[in-house]
Amino acid sequence: MTILIAYDGSADAQAAIEFAAKHLTAESTLVVTVWEPLLVQLRRHPIAAAGIIADQADEWRELAEQHAREGAELAKAAGLPEVSHRAVADNDSIWRTIVDVADEVDASLIVTGSRGLAGVRSVLLGSVSNHVLHHAHRPTLIVPPAKD
Repeated sequence: MTILIAYDGSADAQAAIEFAAKHLTAESTLVVTVWEPLLVQLRRHPIAAAGIIADQADEWRELAEQHAREGAELAKAAGLPEVSHRAVADNDSIWRTIVDVADEVDASLIVTGSRGLAGVRSVLLGSVSNHVLHHAHRPTLIVPPAKD
């Protein structure tokens, strides 16, 4: 079984990794962080475009790479086998990119936290995990927030 874990650096994403390691058996694990290129952000949020500087795109890609590496390190430390990571540019929507990567690697299961770093945006537009659940044609596990 190949597990794809969507990871954005949030506490909920960390809880999803810990849950997967504790309860699932996998042959391999792919940790995916999706980032939005500048043109996607401009298309989605044209009003905010004035404040976006083009060279931030490199910073966003690098941050996504850092998050993906961090998620992979957490997965390895938690005991998941053959962990790899990937930062993927979002050309349509974050949820669709996760579903597309899961299809590409033929993941047996998609694991995601119930909330991520999107905050208010996810409340207004619908959560990434909800869209993954309803559009992925494969099993999806949504891990709720860890209890305090």
